[in-house]
Amino acid sequence: MKTSVAPAVHPKDDPWEAALQQFHRAADHIPLKRGIREYLAFPHRELRVTFPVQMDDGSVRVFTGYRVHHSSVLGPTKGGIRYNPRVDLNEVRALAMLMSWKCALMHLPYGGAKGGVACDPAQLSRTELEHLTRRYATEISVIVRPDGDIPAPDVGTNDQIMAWFMDTYSMHLGHSVPAVVTGKPISIGGSAGRREATGRGVMIAAREAARMQEMPFAGSRVVVQGFGNVGSVAAYLLHDQGCKIVGISDVSGGIHGPNGLDPRAVLRHVQQTGSVAGFPSTTAVSNTELLELPCEFLVPAALEGQITRENASRIHTKIIVEGANGPTTPEADEILADRGIVIVPDILANAGGVTVSYFEWVQDLQSLFWSEEEINQRLERIMVQAFRGVVQLARDQDVLWRTAALIYAVKRVADALLTRGIYP
Repeated sequence: MKTSVAPAVHPKDDPWEAALQQFHRAADHIPLKRGIREYLAFPHRELRVTFPVQMDDGSVRVFTGYRVHHSSVLGPTKGGIRYNPRVDLNEVRALAMLMSWKCALMHLPYGGAKGGVACDPAQLSRTELEHLTRRYATEISVIVRPDGDIPAPDVGTNDQIMAWFMDTYSMHLGHSVPAVVTGKPISIGGSAGRREATGRGVMIAAREAARMQEMPFAGSRVVVQGFGNVGSVAAYLLHDQGCKIVGISDVSGGIHGPNGLDPRAVLRHVQQTGSVAGFPSTTAVSNTELLELPCEFLVPAALEGQITRENASRIHTKIIVEGANGPTTPEADEILADRGIVIVPDILANAGGVTVSYFEWVQDLQSLFWSEEEINQRLERIMVQAFRGVVQLARDQDVLWRTAALIYAVKRVADALLTRGIYP
């Protein structure tokens, strides 16, 4: 049998170490007892599964998957599932921790979780992808349920994969359970506005950042790294606000159009050709070069660890809006701060997705659905309120926006833990 193994991660690029550094940096500003701080720093529950999948050619391939619950103090755990060759336990741990802080910051009644399978979905057929999803769903269903842990899409997964997950879970129980996952197709209990939610939140965050920094929004140059669901939606919504999209990239590389690009036209090109490469009237650039293009807004919306101490000094932007989870390392944070570059942190900037996932979950539980207009209005209100709270706290304590966001979130989880008490 063939075994699918994720590549090793160099210690300095370890997302778990980066998440811990960010947590401790914020915790230094909160009077936490040592035991409480230690408890919040580590996941509550970790599940590793190894399972076989029959491939189209009749062979059997073994995959490794994970599901991690970081905290359930504020409510059921919530977090996406990603399919990517880089997936390993430390990455999933880090993402689960970030979900705890993100949900707390947005005042959602959730703790944080994350899951993933080490695989390359682009190398799997639709049938193989379905078989992998259904087997993975079965393996982790021991800790997943609509009132305990609710998965959602992430890198490499989509609404169809959530549909297969929901159907598998429902078949085991003998009745339909739409609330067990979010990010589903609308036809089986998904929410209007969910597909665009993360990108819409990025746009709102960029707009609010421009307002706080007293700089023009319309006409601002924007570079977007990653043209998946988050990056593409953020790009065309920013374009709709009058911003000039001058750079876009995907896994194949990037394109630079200093006079501005129409993201929807780029999307059509991607649908026809499979990548942004070769879009008319643009210059090809690497993903590394794309991050260093001059702009007012840089939106890293790919994977974690993209802006590091190696390239932070070459970033030429005024504001970074983190569409991805953990795209900036702690070392890069310090370099960028010294250079006066503002960062809207991931737990704030990309929180639109989990916020509308919460709306979807609530709608599924009550079997009563809202219009897209209502969804977007509710999202706007929550995002703006959270953004202004973070900026005010940053001013009051003279800290970076990331640190302020984490202080707020960690304190909220710690307060809830102390209020509930330590069992038994």
